[in-house]
Amino acid sequence: MNLGFYTILTAQFLSALADNALLFAAIALLQEMSAPDWHTPLLQQFFVISYIALAPFVGSFADALPKGRVMFISNAIKFIGSLAMLLGMPPLYAYGIVGIGAAAYSPAKYGILTEYLLPNMLVKANGWMEATTVMAIIFGAILGGYMASSDPHFAMIIITALYMAAAGVNIYIPRLPIDHKLPKKNPLFMLQDFWHSFKALWRDSQGQVSLAVTTLFWGAGATLRLVVITWAASALNFGLEQATQLMALLAVGIAVGSVFAARYIRLEESTRVLPAGIVMGIMVVAMAFVEDWRLAAGLLFIIGTLAGFFVVPLNALLQHRGHELIGAGHSIAVQNFNEHIGILLLLGAYLLMVKAEISIHLIVIMFGLFVSGCMTIIYRRYRLIKIVNPLPD
Repeated sequence: MNLGFYTILTAQFLSALADNALLFAAIALLQEMSAPDWHTPLLQQFFVISYIALAPFVGSFADALPKGRVMFISNAIKFIGSLAMLLGMPPLYAYGIVGIGAAAYSPAKYGILTEYLLPNMLVKANGWMEATTVMAIIFGAILGGYMASSDPHFAMIIITALYMAAAGVNIYIPRLPIDHKLPKKNPLFMLQDFWHSFKALWRDSQGQVSLAVTTLFWGAGATLRLVVITWAASALNFGLEQATQLMALLAVGIAVGSVFAARYIRLEESTRVLPAGIVMGIMVVAMAFVEDWRLAAGLLFIIGTLAGFFVVPLNALLQHRGHELIGAGHSIAVQNFNEHIGILLLLGAYLLMVKAEISIHLIVIMFGLFVSGCMTIIYRRYRLIKIVNPLPD
């Protein structure tokens, strides 16, 4: 790994740090406004809708320009959304603007890895990327939770400055040749091109399994973050700041699992990690029966470790297949489209359960059983797949 790769990691860390701190600052602002409880999952939905609506276009955008420039433009949009929230725009709408920047940023930050590195480095690079992102989640959760609990408006000043710093680092990302540039730029052609990319990945056996798993993982992960905050308040009598510290332990586990995956799992062995997802769902169910914070901390660490271990190799596999079939930016856009539909649906289900005043303990059990059941179905469906064309070592 050279200086250019570490520049990419630094830009990702700063941007992800701001993203995660912003979530808790926005939640605190909603609480300050005495907004209904169901506005919290709605906040996330305002963020993820951009990933779905813009998916046909952001992949083409990411592949049409040097990806470092795309990351700069995307962080500039995040900066505008954060500044708007600081200046008084309602958190739901301002968070939606940040979502636009995040939707454009994602195909570039992952797509650049496939252009910059050889295939045999992708799992390791993804391990580094996930570990860096998780460290940003840890510090972002702690920073956002602490500052938002004391002064949400001061928190917004710091977060806005972080987005500006991330944009500055983006300038120094190595400029790479443009990959898979579209022959036409009209919206109809982009929609058709996206549909072609969507079908190509879902028809590919390796693309299909990795898409199914990552869609479930990110949908479950986004929902679990909010579920843990509510569960910690009910089962452990934790406030927002203490709940964010629990979330940090979950993130530490993801980092540990990512490191193990990067060290021990090769690209061609990626689908062998699927059983870890089944066990992860069972561990989530166990949360409903925990009332001691020490047990809760250990359990969340284990859940995070299992999550990081199984998602990193499958992310790398999806990037590799996508880069070969349709181009790096296109494949990440398709991935984001699927993953954020998963997030939208699971957050929607959680929102409806909160509005129906279903017990948080029952929600935790239902959530864990759903994850474990889905992973079991995916594993049984794909365990007998024989890879016709083995991936390169």
